[in-house]
This record gives sequence, C-alpha cells and structure tokens, in this order.
Amino acid sequence: MTGARRKTMTHNHPARSRAQLTCSAVRVQRGETVVLDGVDLTVSPGSRWAIVGENGRGKSTLLQVLAGLLTSDEGRVQRIGSLALATQEMPDQDERTVGDVIDGHLAAARAALRELDDATAELADGVPGSDEKYSAALDLVQILDAWDADRRVDVALEGLGAQTDRTRPLATLSVGQRYRVRLAVLLSAGDDFLLLDEPTNHLDLSALEFLTSRLRAYPGAVVIVSHDRALLSDVADTLLDLDPTRDGLPRVYGGGYAGYREGRAAERDRWEHEYAQQQSEQTRLAQDLSEAQNRLVSGWRPEKGTGKHARATRAGSLARAVHRRQDELDRHRITAPTPPQRFTMPELPAAPGVTLVRTDQVQVDGRLTDPVDLSLDSGDRLVITGDNGTGKSTLLAVLAGTLEPTAGQLHRARKARIHLLQQESRHPLHRRARDVYAAHTARLVTAGLLRADEVLGLSALGLLSSREQNKPVGDLSMGQQRRLDLACALAARPHALLLDEPTNHLSITLVDELTEALGATRAAVVIATHDRQLRRDVRTWPTLTLAAAVTTRSVPRS
Repeated sequence: MTGARRKTMTHNHPARSRAQLTCSAVRVQRGETVVLDGVDLTVSPGSRWAIVGENGRGKSTLLQVLAGLLTSDEGRVQRIGSLALATQEMPDQDERTVGDVIDGHLAAARAALRELDDATAELADGVPGSDEKYSAALDLVQILDAWDADRRVDVALEGLGAQTDRTRPLATLSVGQRYRVRLAVLLSAGDDFLLLDEPTNHLDLSALEFLTSRLRAYPGAVVIVSHDRALLSDVADTLLDLDPTRDGLPRVYGGGYAGYREGRAAERDRWEHEYAQQQSEQTRLAQDLSEAQNRLVSGWRPEKGTGKHARATRAGSLARAVHRRQDELDRHRITAPTPPQRFTMPELPAAPGVTLVRTDQVQVDGRLTDPVDLSLDSGDRLVITGDNGTGKSTLLAVLAGTLEPTAGQLHRARKARIHLLQQESRHPLHRRARDVYAAHTARLVTAGLLRADEVLGLSALGLLSSREQNKPVGDLSMGQQRRLDLACALAARPHALLLDEPTNHLSITLVDELTEALGATRAAVVIATHDRQLRRDVRTWPTLTLAAAVTTRSVPRS
C-alpha cells in the first residue's frame, strides 16, 4: 500500500457517528531504539488532532500504526470506519493518470450510485424486496454524498492549484503536482478519518488557505503531522506532543495550539524546577557525607588522657553517621532526566543613531528586478515578503555585502557588523559541529570583527547538546544543521541580523523562543519569510513586498 492510495480499514464504507480510532499503550521499537512508547490516543468523529515533536520522534511512524500499515510491538489499536492516509513520500513510478487516481478514490461513491440505479429499476419493475434494497442503496449514497463527489474533487483540484486534466499521466507531473492531486482527492472522498503527514508541503499561500478551510469543514476526524504553526493554530483542537518529558511519556494538550504552547511551557518549567531541586539536594547530601568522612578521619580523636573505650565509642558513632549519610545520598539519587536545553539569545549590540545600511535604487540583473530604496538603522525591524523569484534572498545577500548590485548604490556603516542566516547550510560535512563553530569564531576574531572576550561558547546558546556538538555536520539532521547555522550567525554579535526563512527545519519550541528573542534584541532584524505564523507574530513590523515588475518601493522607517 503506497501513500498515494486510500487505505480503508474495518468497514468499506464510512461509519460516521459510530466511527472509532483509538490506540492505547502503543510501543514501537527498532533494534535498541524506542521510537514510540506509551502512546494513548482517542480520535472521535469531528475532532481535529495534531501530532507534534522534533524530527525523529516517531510522528510518521504513529500515523502508519493508526492506519494499520505498521503493527506496534506493544499496545492495541482499534479502527471502526473508513480511513485515508497521505504520507510525505510519493512513488516515482506510477503509470496511472490523474483520472485513474480520482476514480480509485471515488470507487465507493461510483459503486453506490450504480447500486441505487439498479435498485431504482427493480423498484419500478415491482421486483419483490426491491423497496428494502432501494432504501439501503439510497442511505449509502447519502452517507457517501456520492452525487456531489466529482464536483468536490474538481473544486479541490482548483483550490490546491493541482492538475485538472484527468487524462494527464502522473509520470509527467512534478512531485509537488502529484502531491496536490492526491491531497485533493483525499479531501473529497469523505472518509471517517483523514490522516495527513506534513500536508502543507508543496503548497503556495492560496492553496494553504484552501487546505485550512477544507480541514476545518471536513465532515470526519482529522489527524495531521505538521511543523506548520499557522495550520496547527487554525485547525487543531488537541495536540499530542511526542517530545521528551519528565517521565518519558507523550503529553496531550487541549485548547488548540495556544493550549499546547501554554501547557508545554508549564510542563518544562516543572521539569526544570524538579531537576534543579534534586540537584541541589544531591549537592547538599554529598557535602554532608564529605564532612562526615572528614570527621571520621581526624575529628573523632579525643584529647590525651581519654580512655580507649571512649575513643572506640566515638569512632563507631562517627562511622555510623557516615553510613547514614551515604544511605541518604543513595536514596536521593536524581531521578528527573536532564531537561531539554532552552535557547539563550546573546546580548547583541546597538549603535544608536547609526544607519547601518542604505540602498538607493538597488537592482541585480535577472534576480532583483524591482529597484529597492531602504534605510536600516540600529534597532530597526523589517519583514521582506513576495512570491518566489522576486528577489528576497538576493536582496538579503546585497544587504549583507556578499553580493554586489548591478545597478544602484549600496552604503554600509564602516564598523557595522551585518550577518546573514542563509536558507542552506554550507559547512564542511566531515568536520565536527564544535570545530566548525570554533573555526568560525576564530575567523571573526582574526578579521577584527569580534574581540576574543566577546566569543560565546557553543553550549551557552542552548542550540546543540554536547553529543550533537561532537558529531560531524553530515551526521546532523537538517534541524540540527540549521541550529548550527543560527549559532554561527549569533556568534558574530551582529548589529544587524538578516534571516532568510529562519523557521525552516526548526522545532516549534525553538521557533517560539527565537521569535520572542528577535522582538526583544537591540540589534536591527530583517526577516524574509513565507511562514504564515511568523508573519502573524511580527505583523506590527514594517513590511517590504517585492514584486516581479520594475517599480520603485521605499521602506517605512520603524
């Protein structure tokens, strides 16, 4: 069963109000690695669930378990009703046409209409028992909303910007185009449970808005795996968090995305408080033990003239005190696991009254056709938006000084430190992350851009664990490489921080922490992004929208 086909479980037809999808105590293990453990989930008709967590936490695996494509090592899964699953992967070799995909997903609706036609004919001919057959066929057609099935598909294809030519072979479509075709038919088929893995991939803004509206209006239940905070905020009412917790078990948060953020923050605060308390108690008990041992070695000796019996008695009591403190220390071992790191934004410098960079009618042939006038002062904020290909990344490179404009003028303050976080990581894959960071900061010091006493240790930023720092860059996940890129950008202590799609590959928690930090820093910040939630979070910032047409556009000063 591939992700491009509809997976129906238990019943061939929707069960509607009787539909059920539950799992209890689900555990999945691969070799010595526990992928999922202690997962409990009850998806009721009409509910909207989201599964969140860092890369590698088992989100996609859980969808496959729910769909019945993967059997868990422990636990129980129950499915009643029809179910459709869309995975992230799309098959490379597929000889079907767009119409074949639509026909496959609407097969139940087509069969129900044929059965109704047959029952109608028999009823007209007075065939015995035809009235019951007709009533059952009509009920099924109404449950499936079969009369409207093809129209729903056409609307969804248009809304998602998918290929509408039903004779078009899938093999001639891009991965994104095939994905949108599949998503359109799944949204239209009307299954009891719709399971979607990162459904916002390959969608532009209008398609994202259409998807959001359809998921909110979907007649069945929806379970999505996504890092798209806007989708989570607009659709999900309950979130299952697979990230680490104090007891190692997943957490369920109600109240939508806002409830998840509040609950997750409270959970993390409790975890850190408990860990700190246990550490403090462990330190105190260890100190008590050390003092008791010191007394046993030297402090028990009485003054000269004291009898041997008194000395022996005192020695025994001190030894017993040492044993008591050792037992107490053993009983109070630290049971709370080490909490995950928090991102710590370094203090970035301000240069009050200084214009850090200014452009006058700047253009780059073939890449930035819209002449840009802007002035970025210390502490300014700016969001750059525009369709793909309008030159957002190019403009950031010009501002950073890594790309020369082919027209117009660029003026930069002589001692201004301006650093660009690019979309793609460019570090040597064979070098350890900590060595890459150390070499980067050393170059900054050598170039006179940073004083030696300004260099931050990589651990101080809370972006990579010690274990991750010791890995070659090529062994890091995309999210971890992105964290290393961010660390290098912040290490420069820039007066102006330029960020190109900064939320790419980052966890929800880190994005929230980074967004808050960017709003508070004294440095100037420029963001180019399509991230809908990030744009909502910085909606009060001045905005520069780039267009393909050659027009002059000035940036409002903050």
